[in-house]
Amino acid sequence: MFIEQGVNSENKFWKYLVGSAIIIFASFVGQIPFLLGLFYETMLKDKPYPSDSEEVMHFFEPNLTLFLILISFVFTLFAVYFVVKYLHNQTMLSITTSRGKMDWSRFFFSFSIWAIFTVVSTLLFYFNSPEHFTINFKPVPFAILVIIGVLLIPIQTSTEEYVFRGYLMQGFANLAKNKWFPLLMTSIIFGTMHLSNPEVLKMGNIVFVYYIGTGLFLGIITLMDEGMELALGFHAANNLVSALLVTSDWSAFQTHSILKDISEPKAGLDVILPVIVIYPILLYIFSRKYQWSGWKEKLTGKIKVR
Repeated sequence: MFIEQGVNSENKFWKYLVGSAIIIFASFVGQIPFLLGLFYETMLKDKPYPSDSEEVMHFFEPNLTLFLILISFVFTLFAVYFVVKYLHNQTMLSITTSRGKMDWSRFFFSFSIWAIFTVVSTLLFYFNSPEHFTINFKPVPFAILVIIGVLLIPIQTSTEEYVFRGYLMQGFANLAKNKWFPLLMTSIIFGTMHLSNPEVLKMGNIVFVYYIGTGLFLGIITLMDEGMELALGFHAANNLVSALLVTSDWSAFQTHSILKDISEPKAGLDVILPVIVIYPILLYIFSRKYQWSGWKEKLTGKIKVR
């Protein structure tokens, strides 16, 4: 099964600590272009240095900011590949799925269902409260956004999935020899990874219910489906469609999207609703389509070391 593919007597947990350090280092290396841009603007052009994460998001032209942020994930994904192959002697397929090859039909089903939901829910919000939005569409910047988004956002989301639902899921399984601990730990770390997002400053720590809940949902569908295809599709749709549809002055992605949310940010039902209502519905849909069974064993069972 999927999580057991990385569990064996040779795959000691210390290797995952070393591998994580390499991956984090690669992420910092990938941020060098962004830092060089900040240096150029502040030191050579005397532009005031941004004081917080929200100002950083507005420092460059939105498409340039998005490109500089996303390019770091290319470095990180390469580091994941390097660590998996040379430190753990595994293939990328082994941290992707238990199937003989990537099941793209699963990826596109998950992508489609969440993309449709995101579009429909955004339109409902817009028509219900049009005063909270402005039309932000500009053809040329939007076209550039589409190119950057389609090329790099799936790399960003896939990198996060490979790190959390793939690499670290198997890593914590090696440590705990069970399935509930990797599921819980990767969800918590995934949630706290978003600590520096501008949304946290605006809406408070309650937003972590959404972040950790999303991590838990992605972990559950990965374990139940014995692979990451559904999680990869969901995550890609979530970030890509959101980036193209709507932006705001306080969101992590500043984009030339179609709409701009100008409402005062607050943590309300939209933070809690996905976790307690929408995600359970999706779990039901996936479980029916893919005939999931053995929930207790797949989510909490013990793991035998090979």
